[in-house]
Amino acid sequence: MNYTLNQLKVFLKITQTQSITKAAEELHLTQPAVSIQLKNFQDQFDIPLTEVVGRQLYITEFGKEIAAAAELILEGVYELNYKTQAHKGQLTGRLKISIVSTGKYVMPYFLTDFLKQHQGVELAMDVTNKAKVIESLEKNEVDFSLVSLLPDSIAVDSIKLMQNKLYLVSNTDTKFSKTTYDNSIFEQLPLIYREVGSGTRLVMERFIHENNLPVLKKMELTSNEAVKQAVIAGLGSSIMPIIGLKNELSNGELQIVPVKKFPIKTNWHLIWLKNKKFSSAAGAYLEYVRKEKDHIIHSKFVGNNIFSINLPFVKLSELTQILGKSLRHDIFGGKMGRFNNCQTAFTRLE
Repeated sequence: MNYTLNQLKVFLKITQTQSITKAAEELHLTQPAVSIQLKNFQDQFDIPLTEVVGRQLYITEFGKEIAAAAELILEGVYELNYKTQAHKGQLTGRLKISIVSTGKYVMPYFLTDFLKQHQGVELAMDVTNKAKVIESLEKNEVDFSLVSLLPDSIAVDSIKLMQNKLYLVSNTDTKFSKTTYDNSIFEQLPLIYREVGSGTRLVMERFIHENNLPVLKKMELTSNEAVKQAVIAGLGSSIMPIIGLKNELSNGELQIVPVKKFPIKTNWHLIWLKNKKFSSAAGAYLEYVRKEKDHIIHSKFVGNNIFSINLPFVKLSELTQILGKSLRHDIFGGKMGRFNNCQTAFTRLE
């Protein structure tokens, strides 16, 4: 046999996702590249590793055994690398984190400097929905998880990082003339939902139920990006975290619909299993977050123009009512924000 470490990594990821497409996404490879790696790996065995029934990929029992062996081999390789780096006096190890899909706009800022300081630490981060994030934490497959809703099913410890705000958004084809709309606006706007298991959907459905909102469910999609593109295309409106909408609001593809009781507010939490025994890398990271989180939030989110957005077709008076005390004009290094004919405002959302 003449398999490569890369083939082992690719096959292991396929067994974890049970999808060549999803494996390609998580490995940041093209789907044909993953398919070729799988074929080359399969060619070294007389027994099938996978089978396709209909359009679904399944891992055979033999394939599962090979995947388990591949995982052990890769862990051994990682261990060799860590021992070499540790011998040089570096902090080493794997930092394993699972995050909900919207967390991809938050988590990198809480990782960058730590990984620069400790180049012997390898990051393994899984971006998925809330249900799978909690499942990976419950199985102790990860060190930490990033969620906007604390789980009820397992005992965890947590650090509150920053606020998460969700707004009702639509594309800019429809003009909204009122300063603020009441709940009846939902009778006119078909809503696009995230899939079951999504934290955004859970927050959305909880708010709808608590406020007895009359909603028209239009469709269900499996990622925030898919929902965003569907809203831009005019297939409906949605309730979405503003942190992932900066570009689309700035370039006029999306607009915030001003509705009473919005935004919906939750908090981003870094969580871990209660009484978890941390590796040296995970323990060092936890200390880093505790020490640096306020600085990161101020420099990357509050004091930086990551939250500097355009709200198209909303007048300044309307904007003030939407954002209330969140409206600030000092986002650009203490300078006044600029207003274009009172139609577009640059704001900081705190």
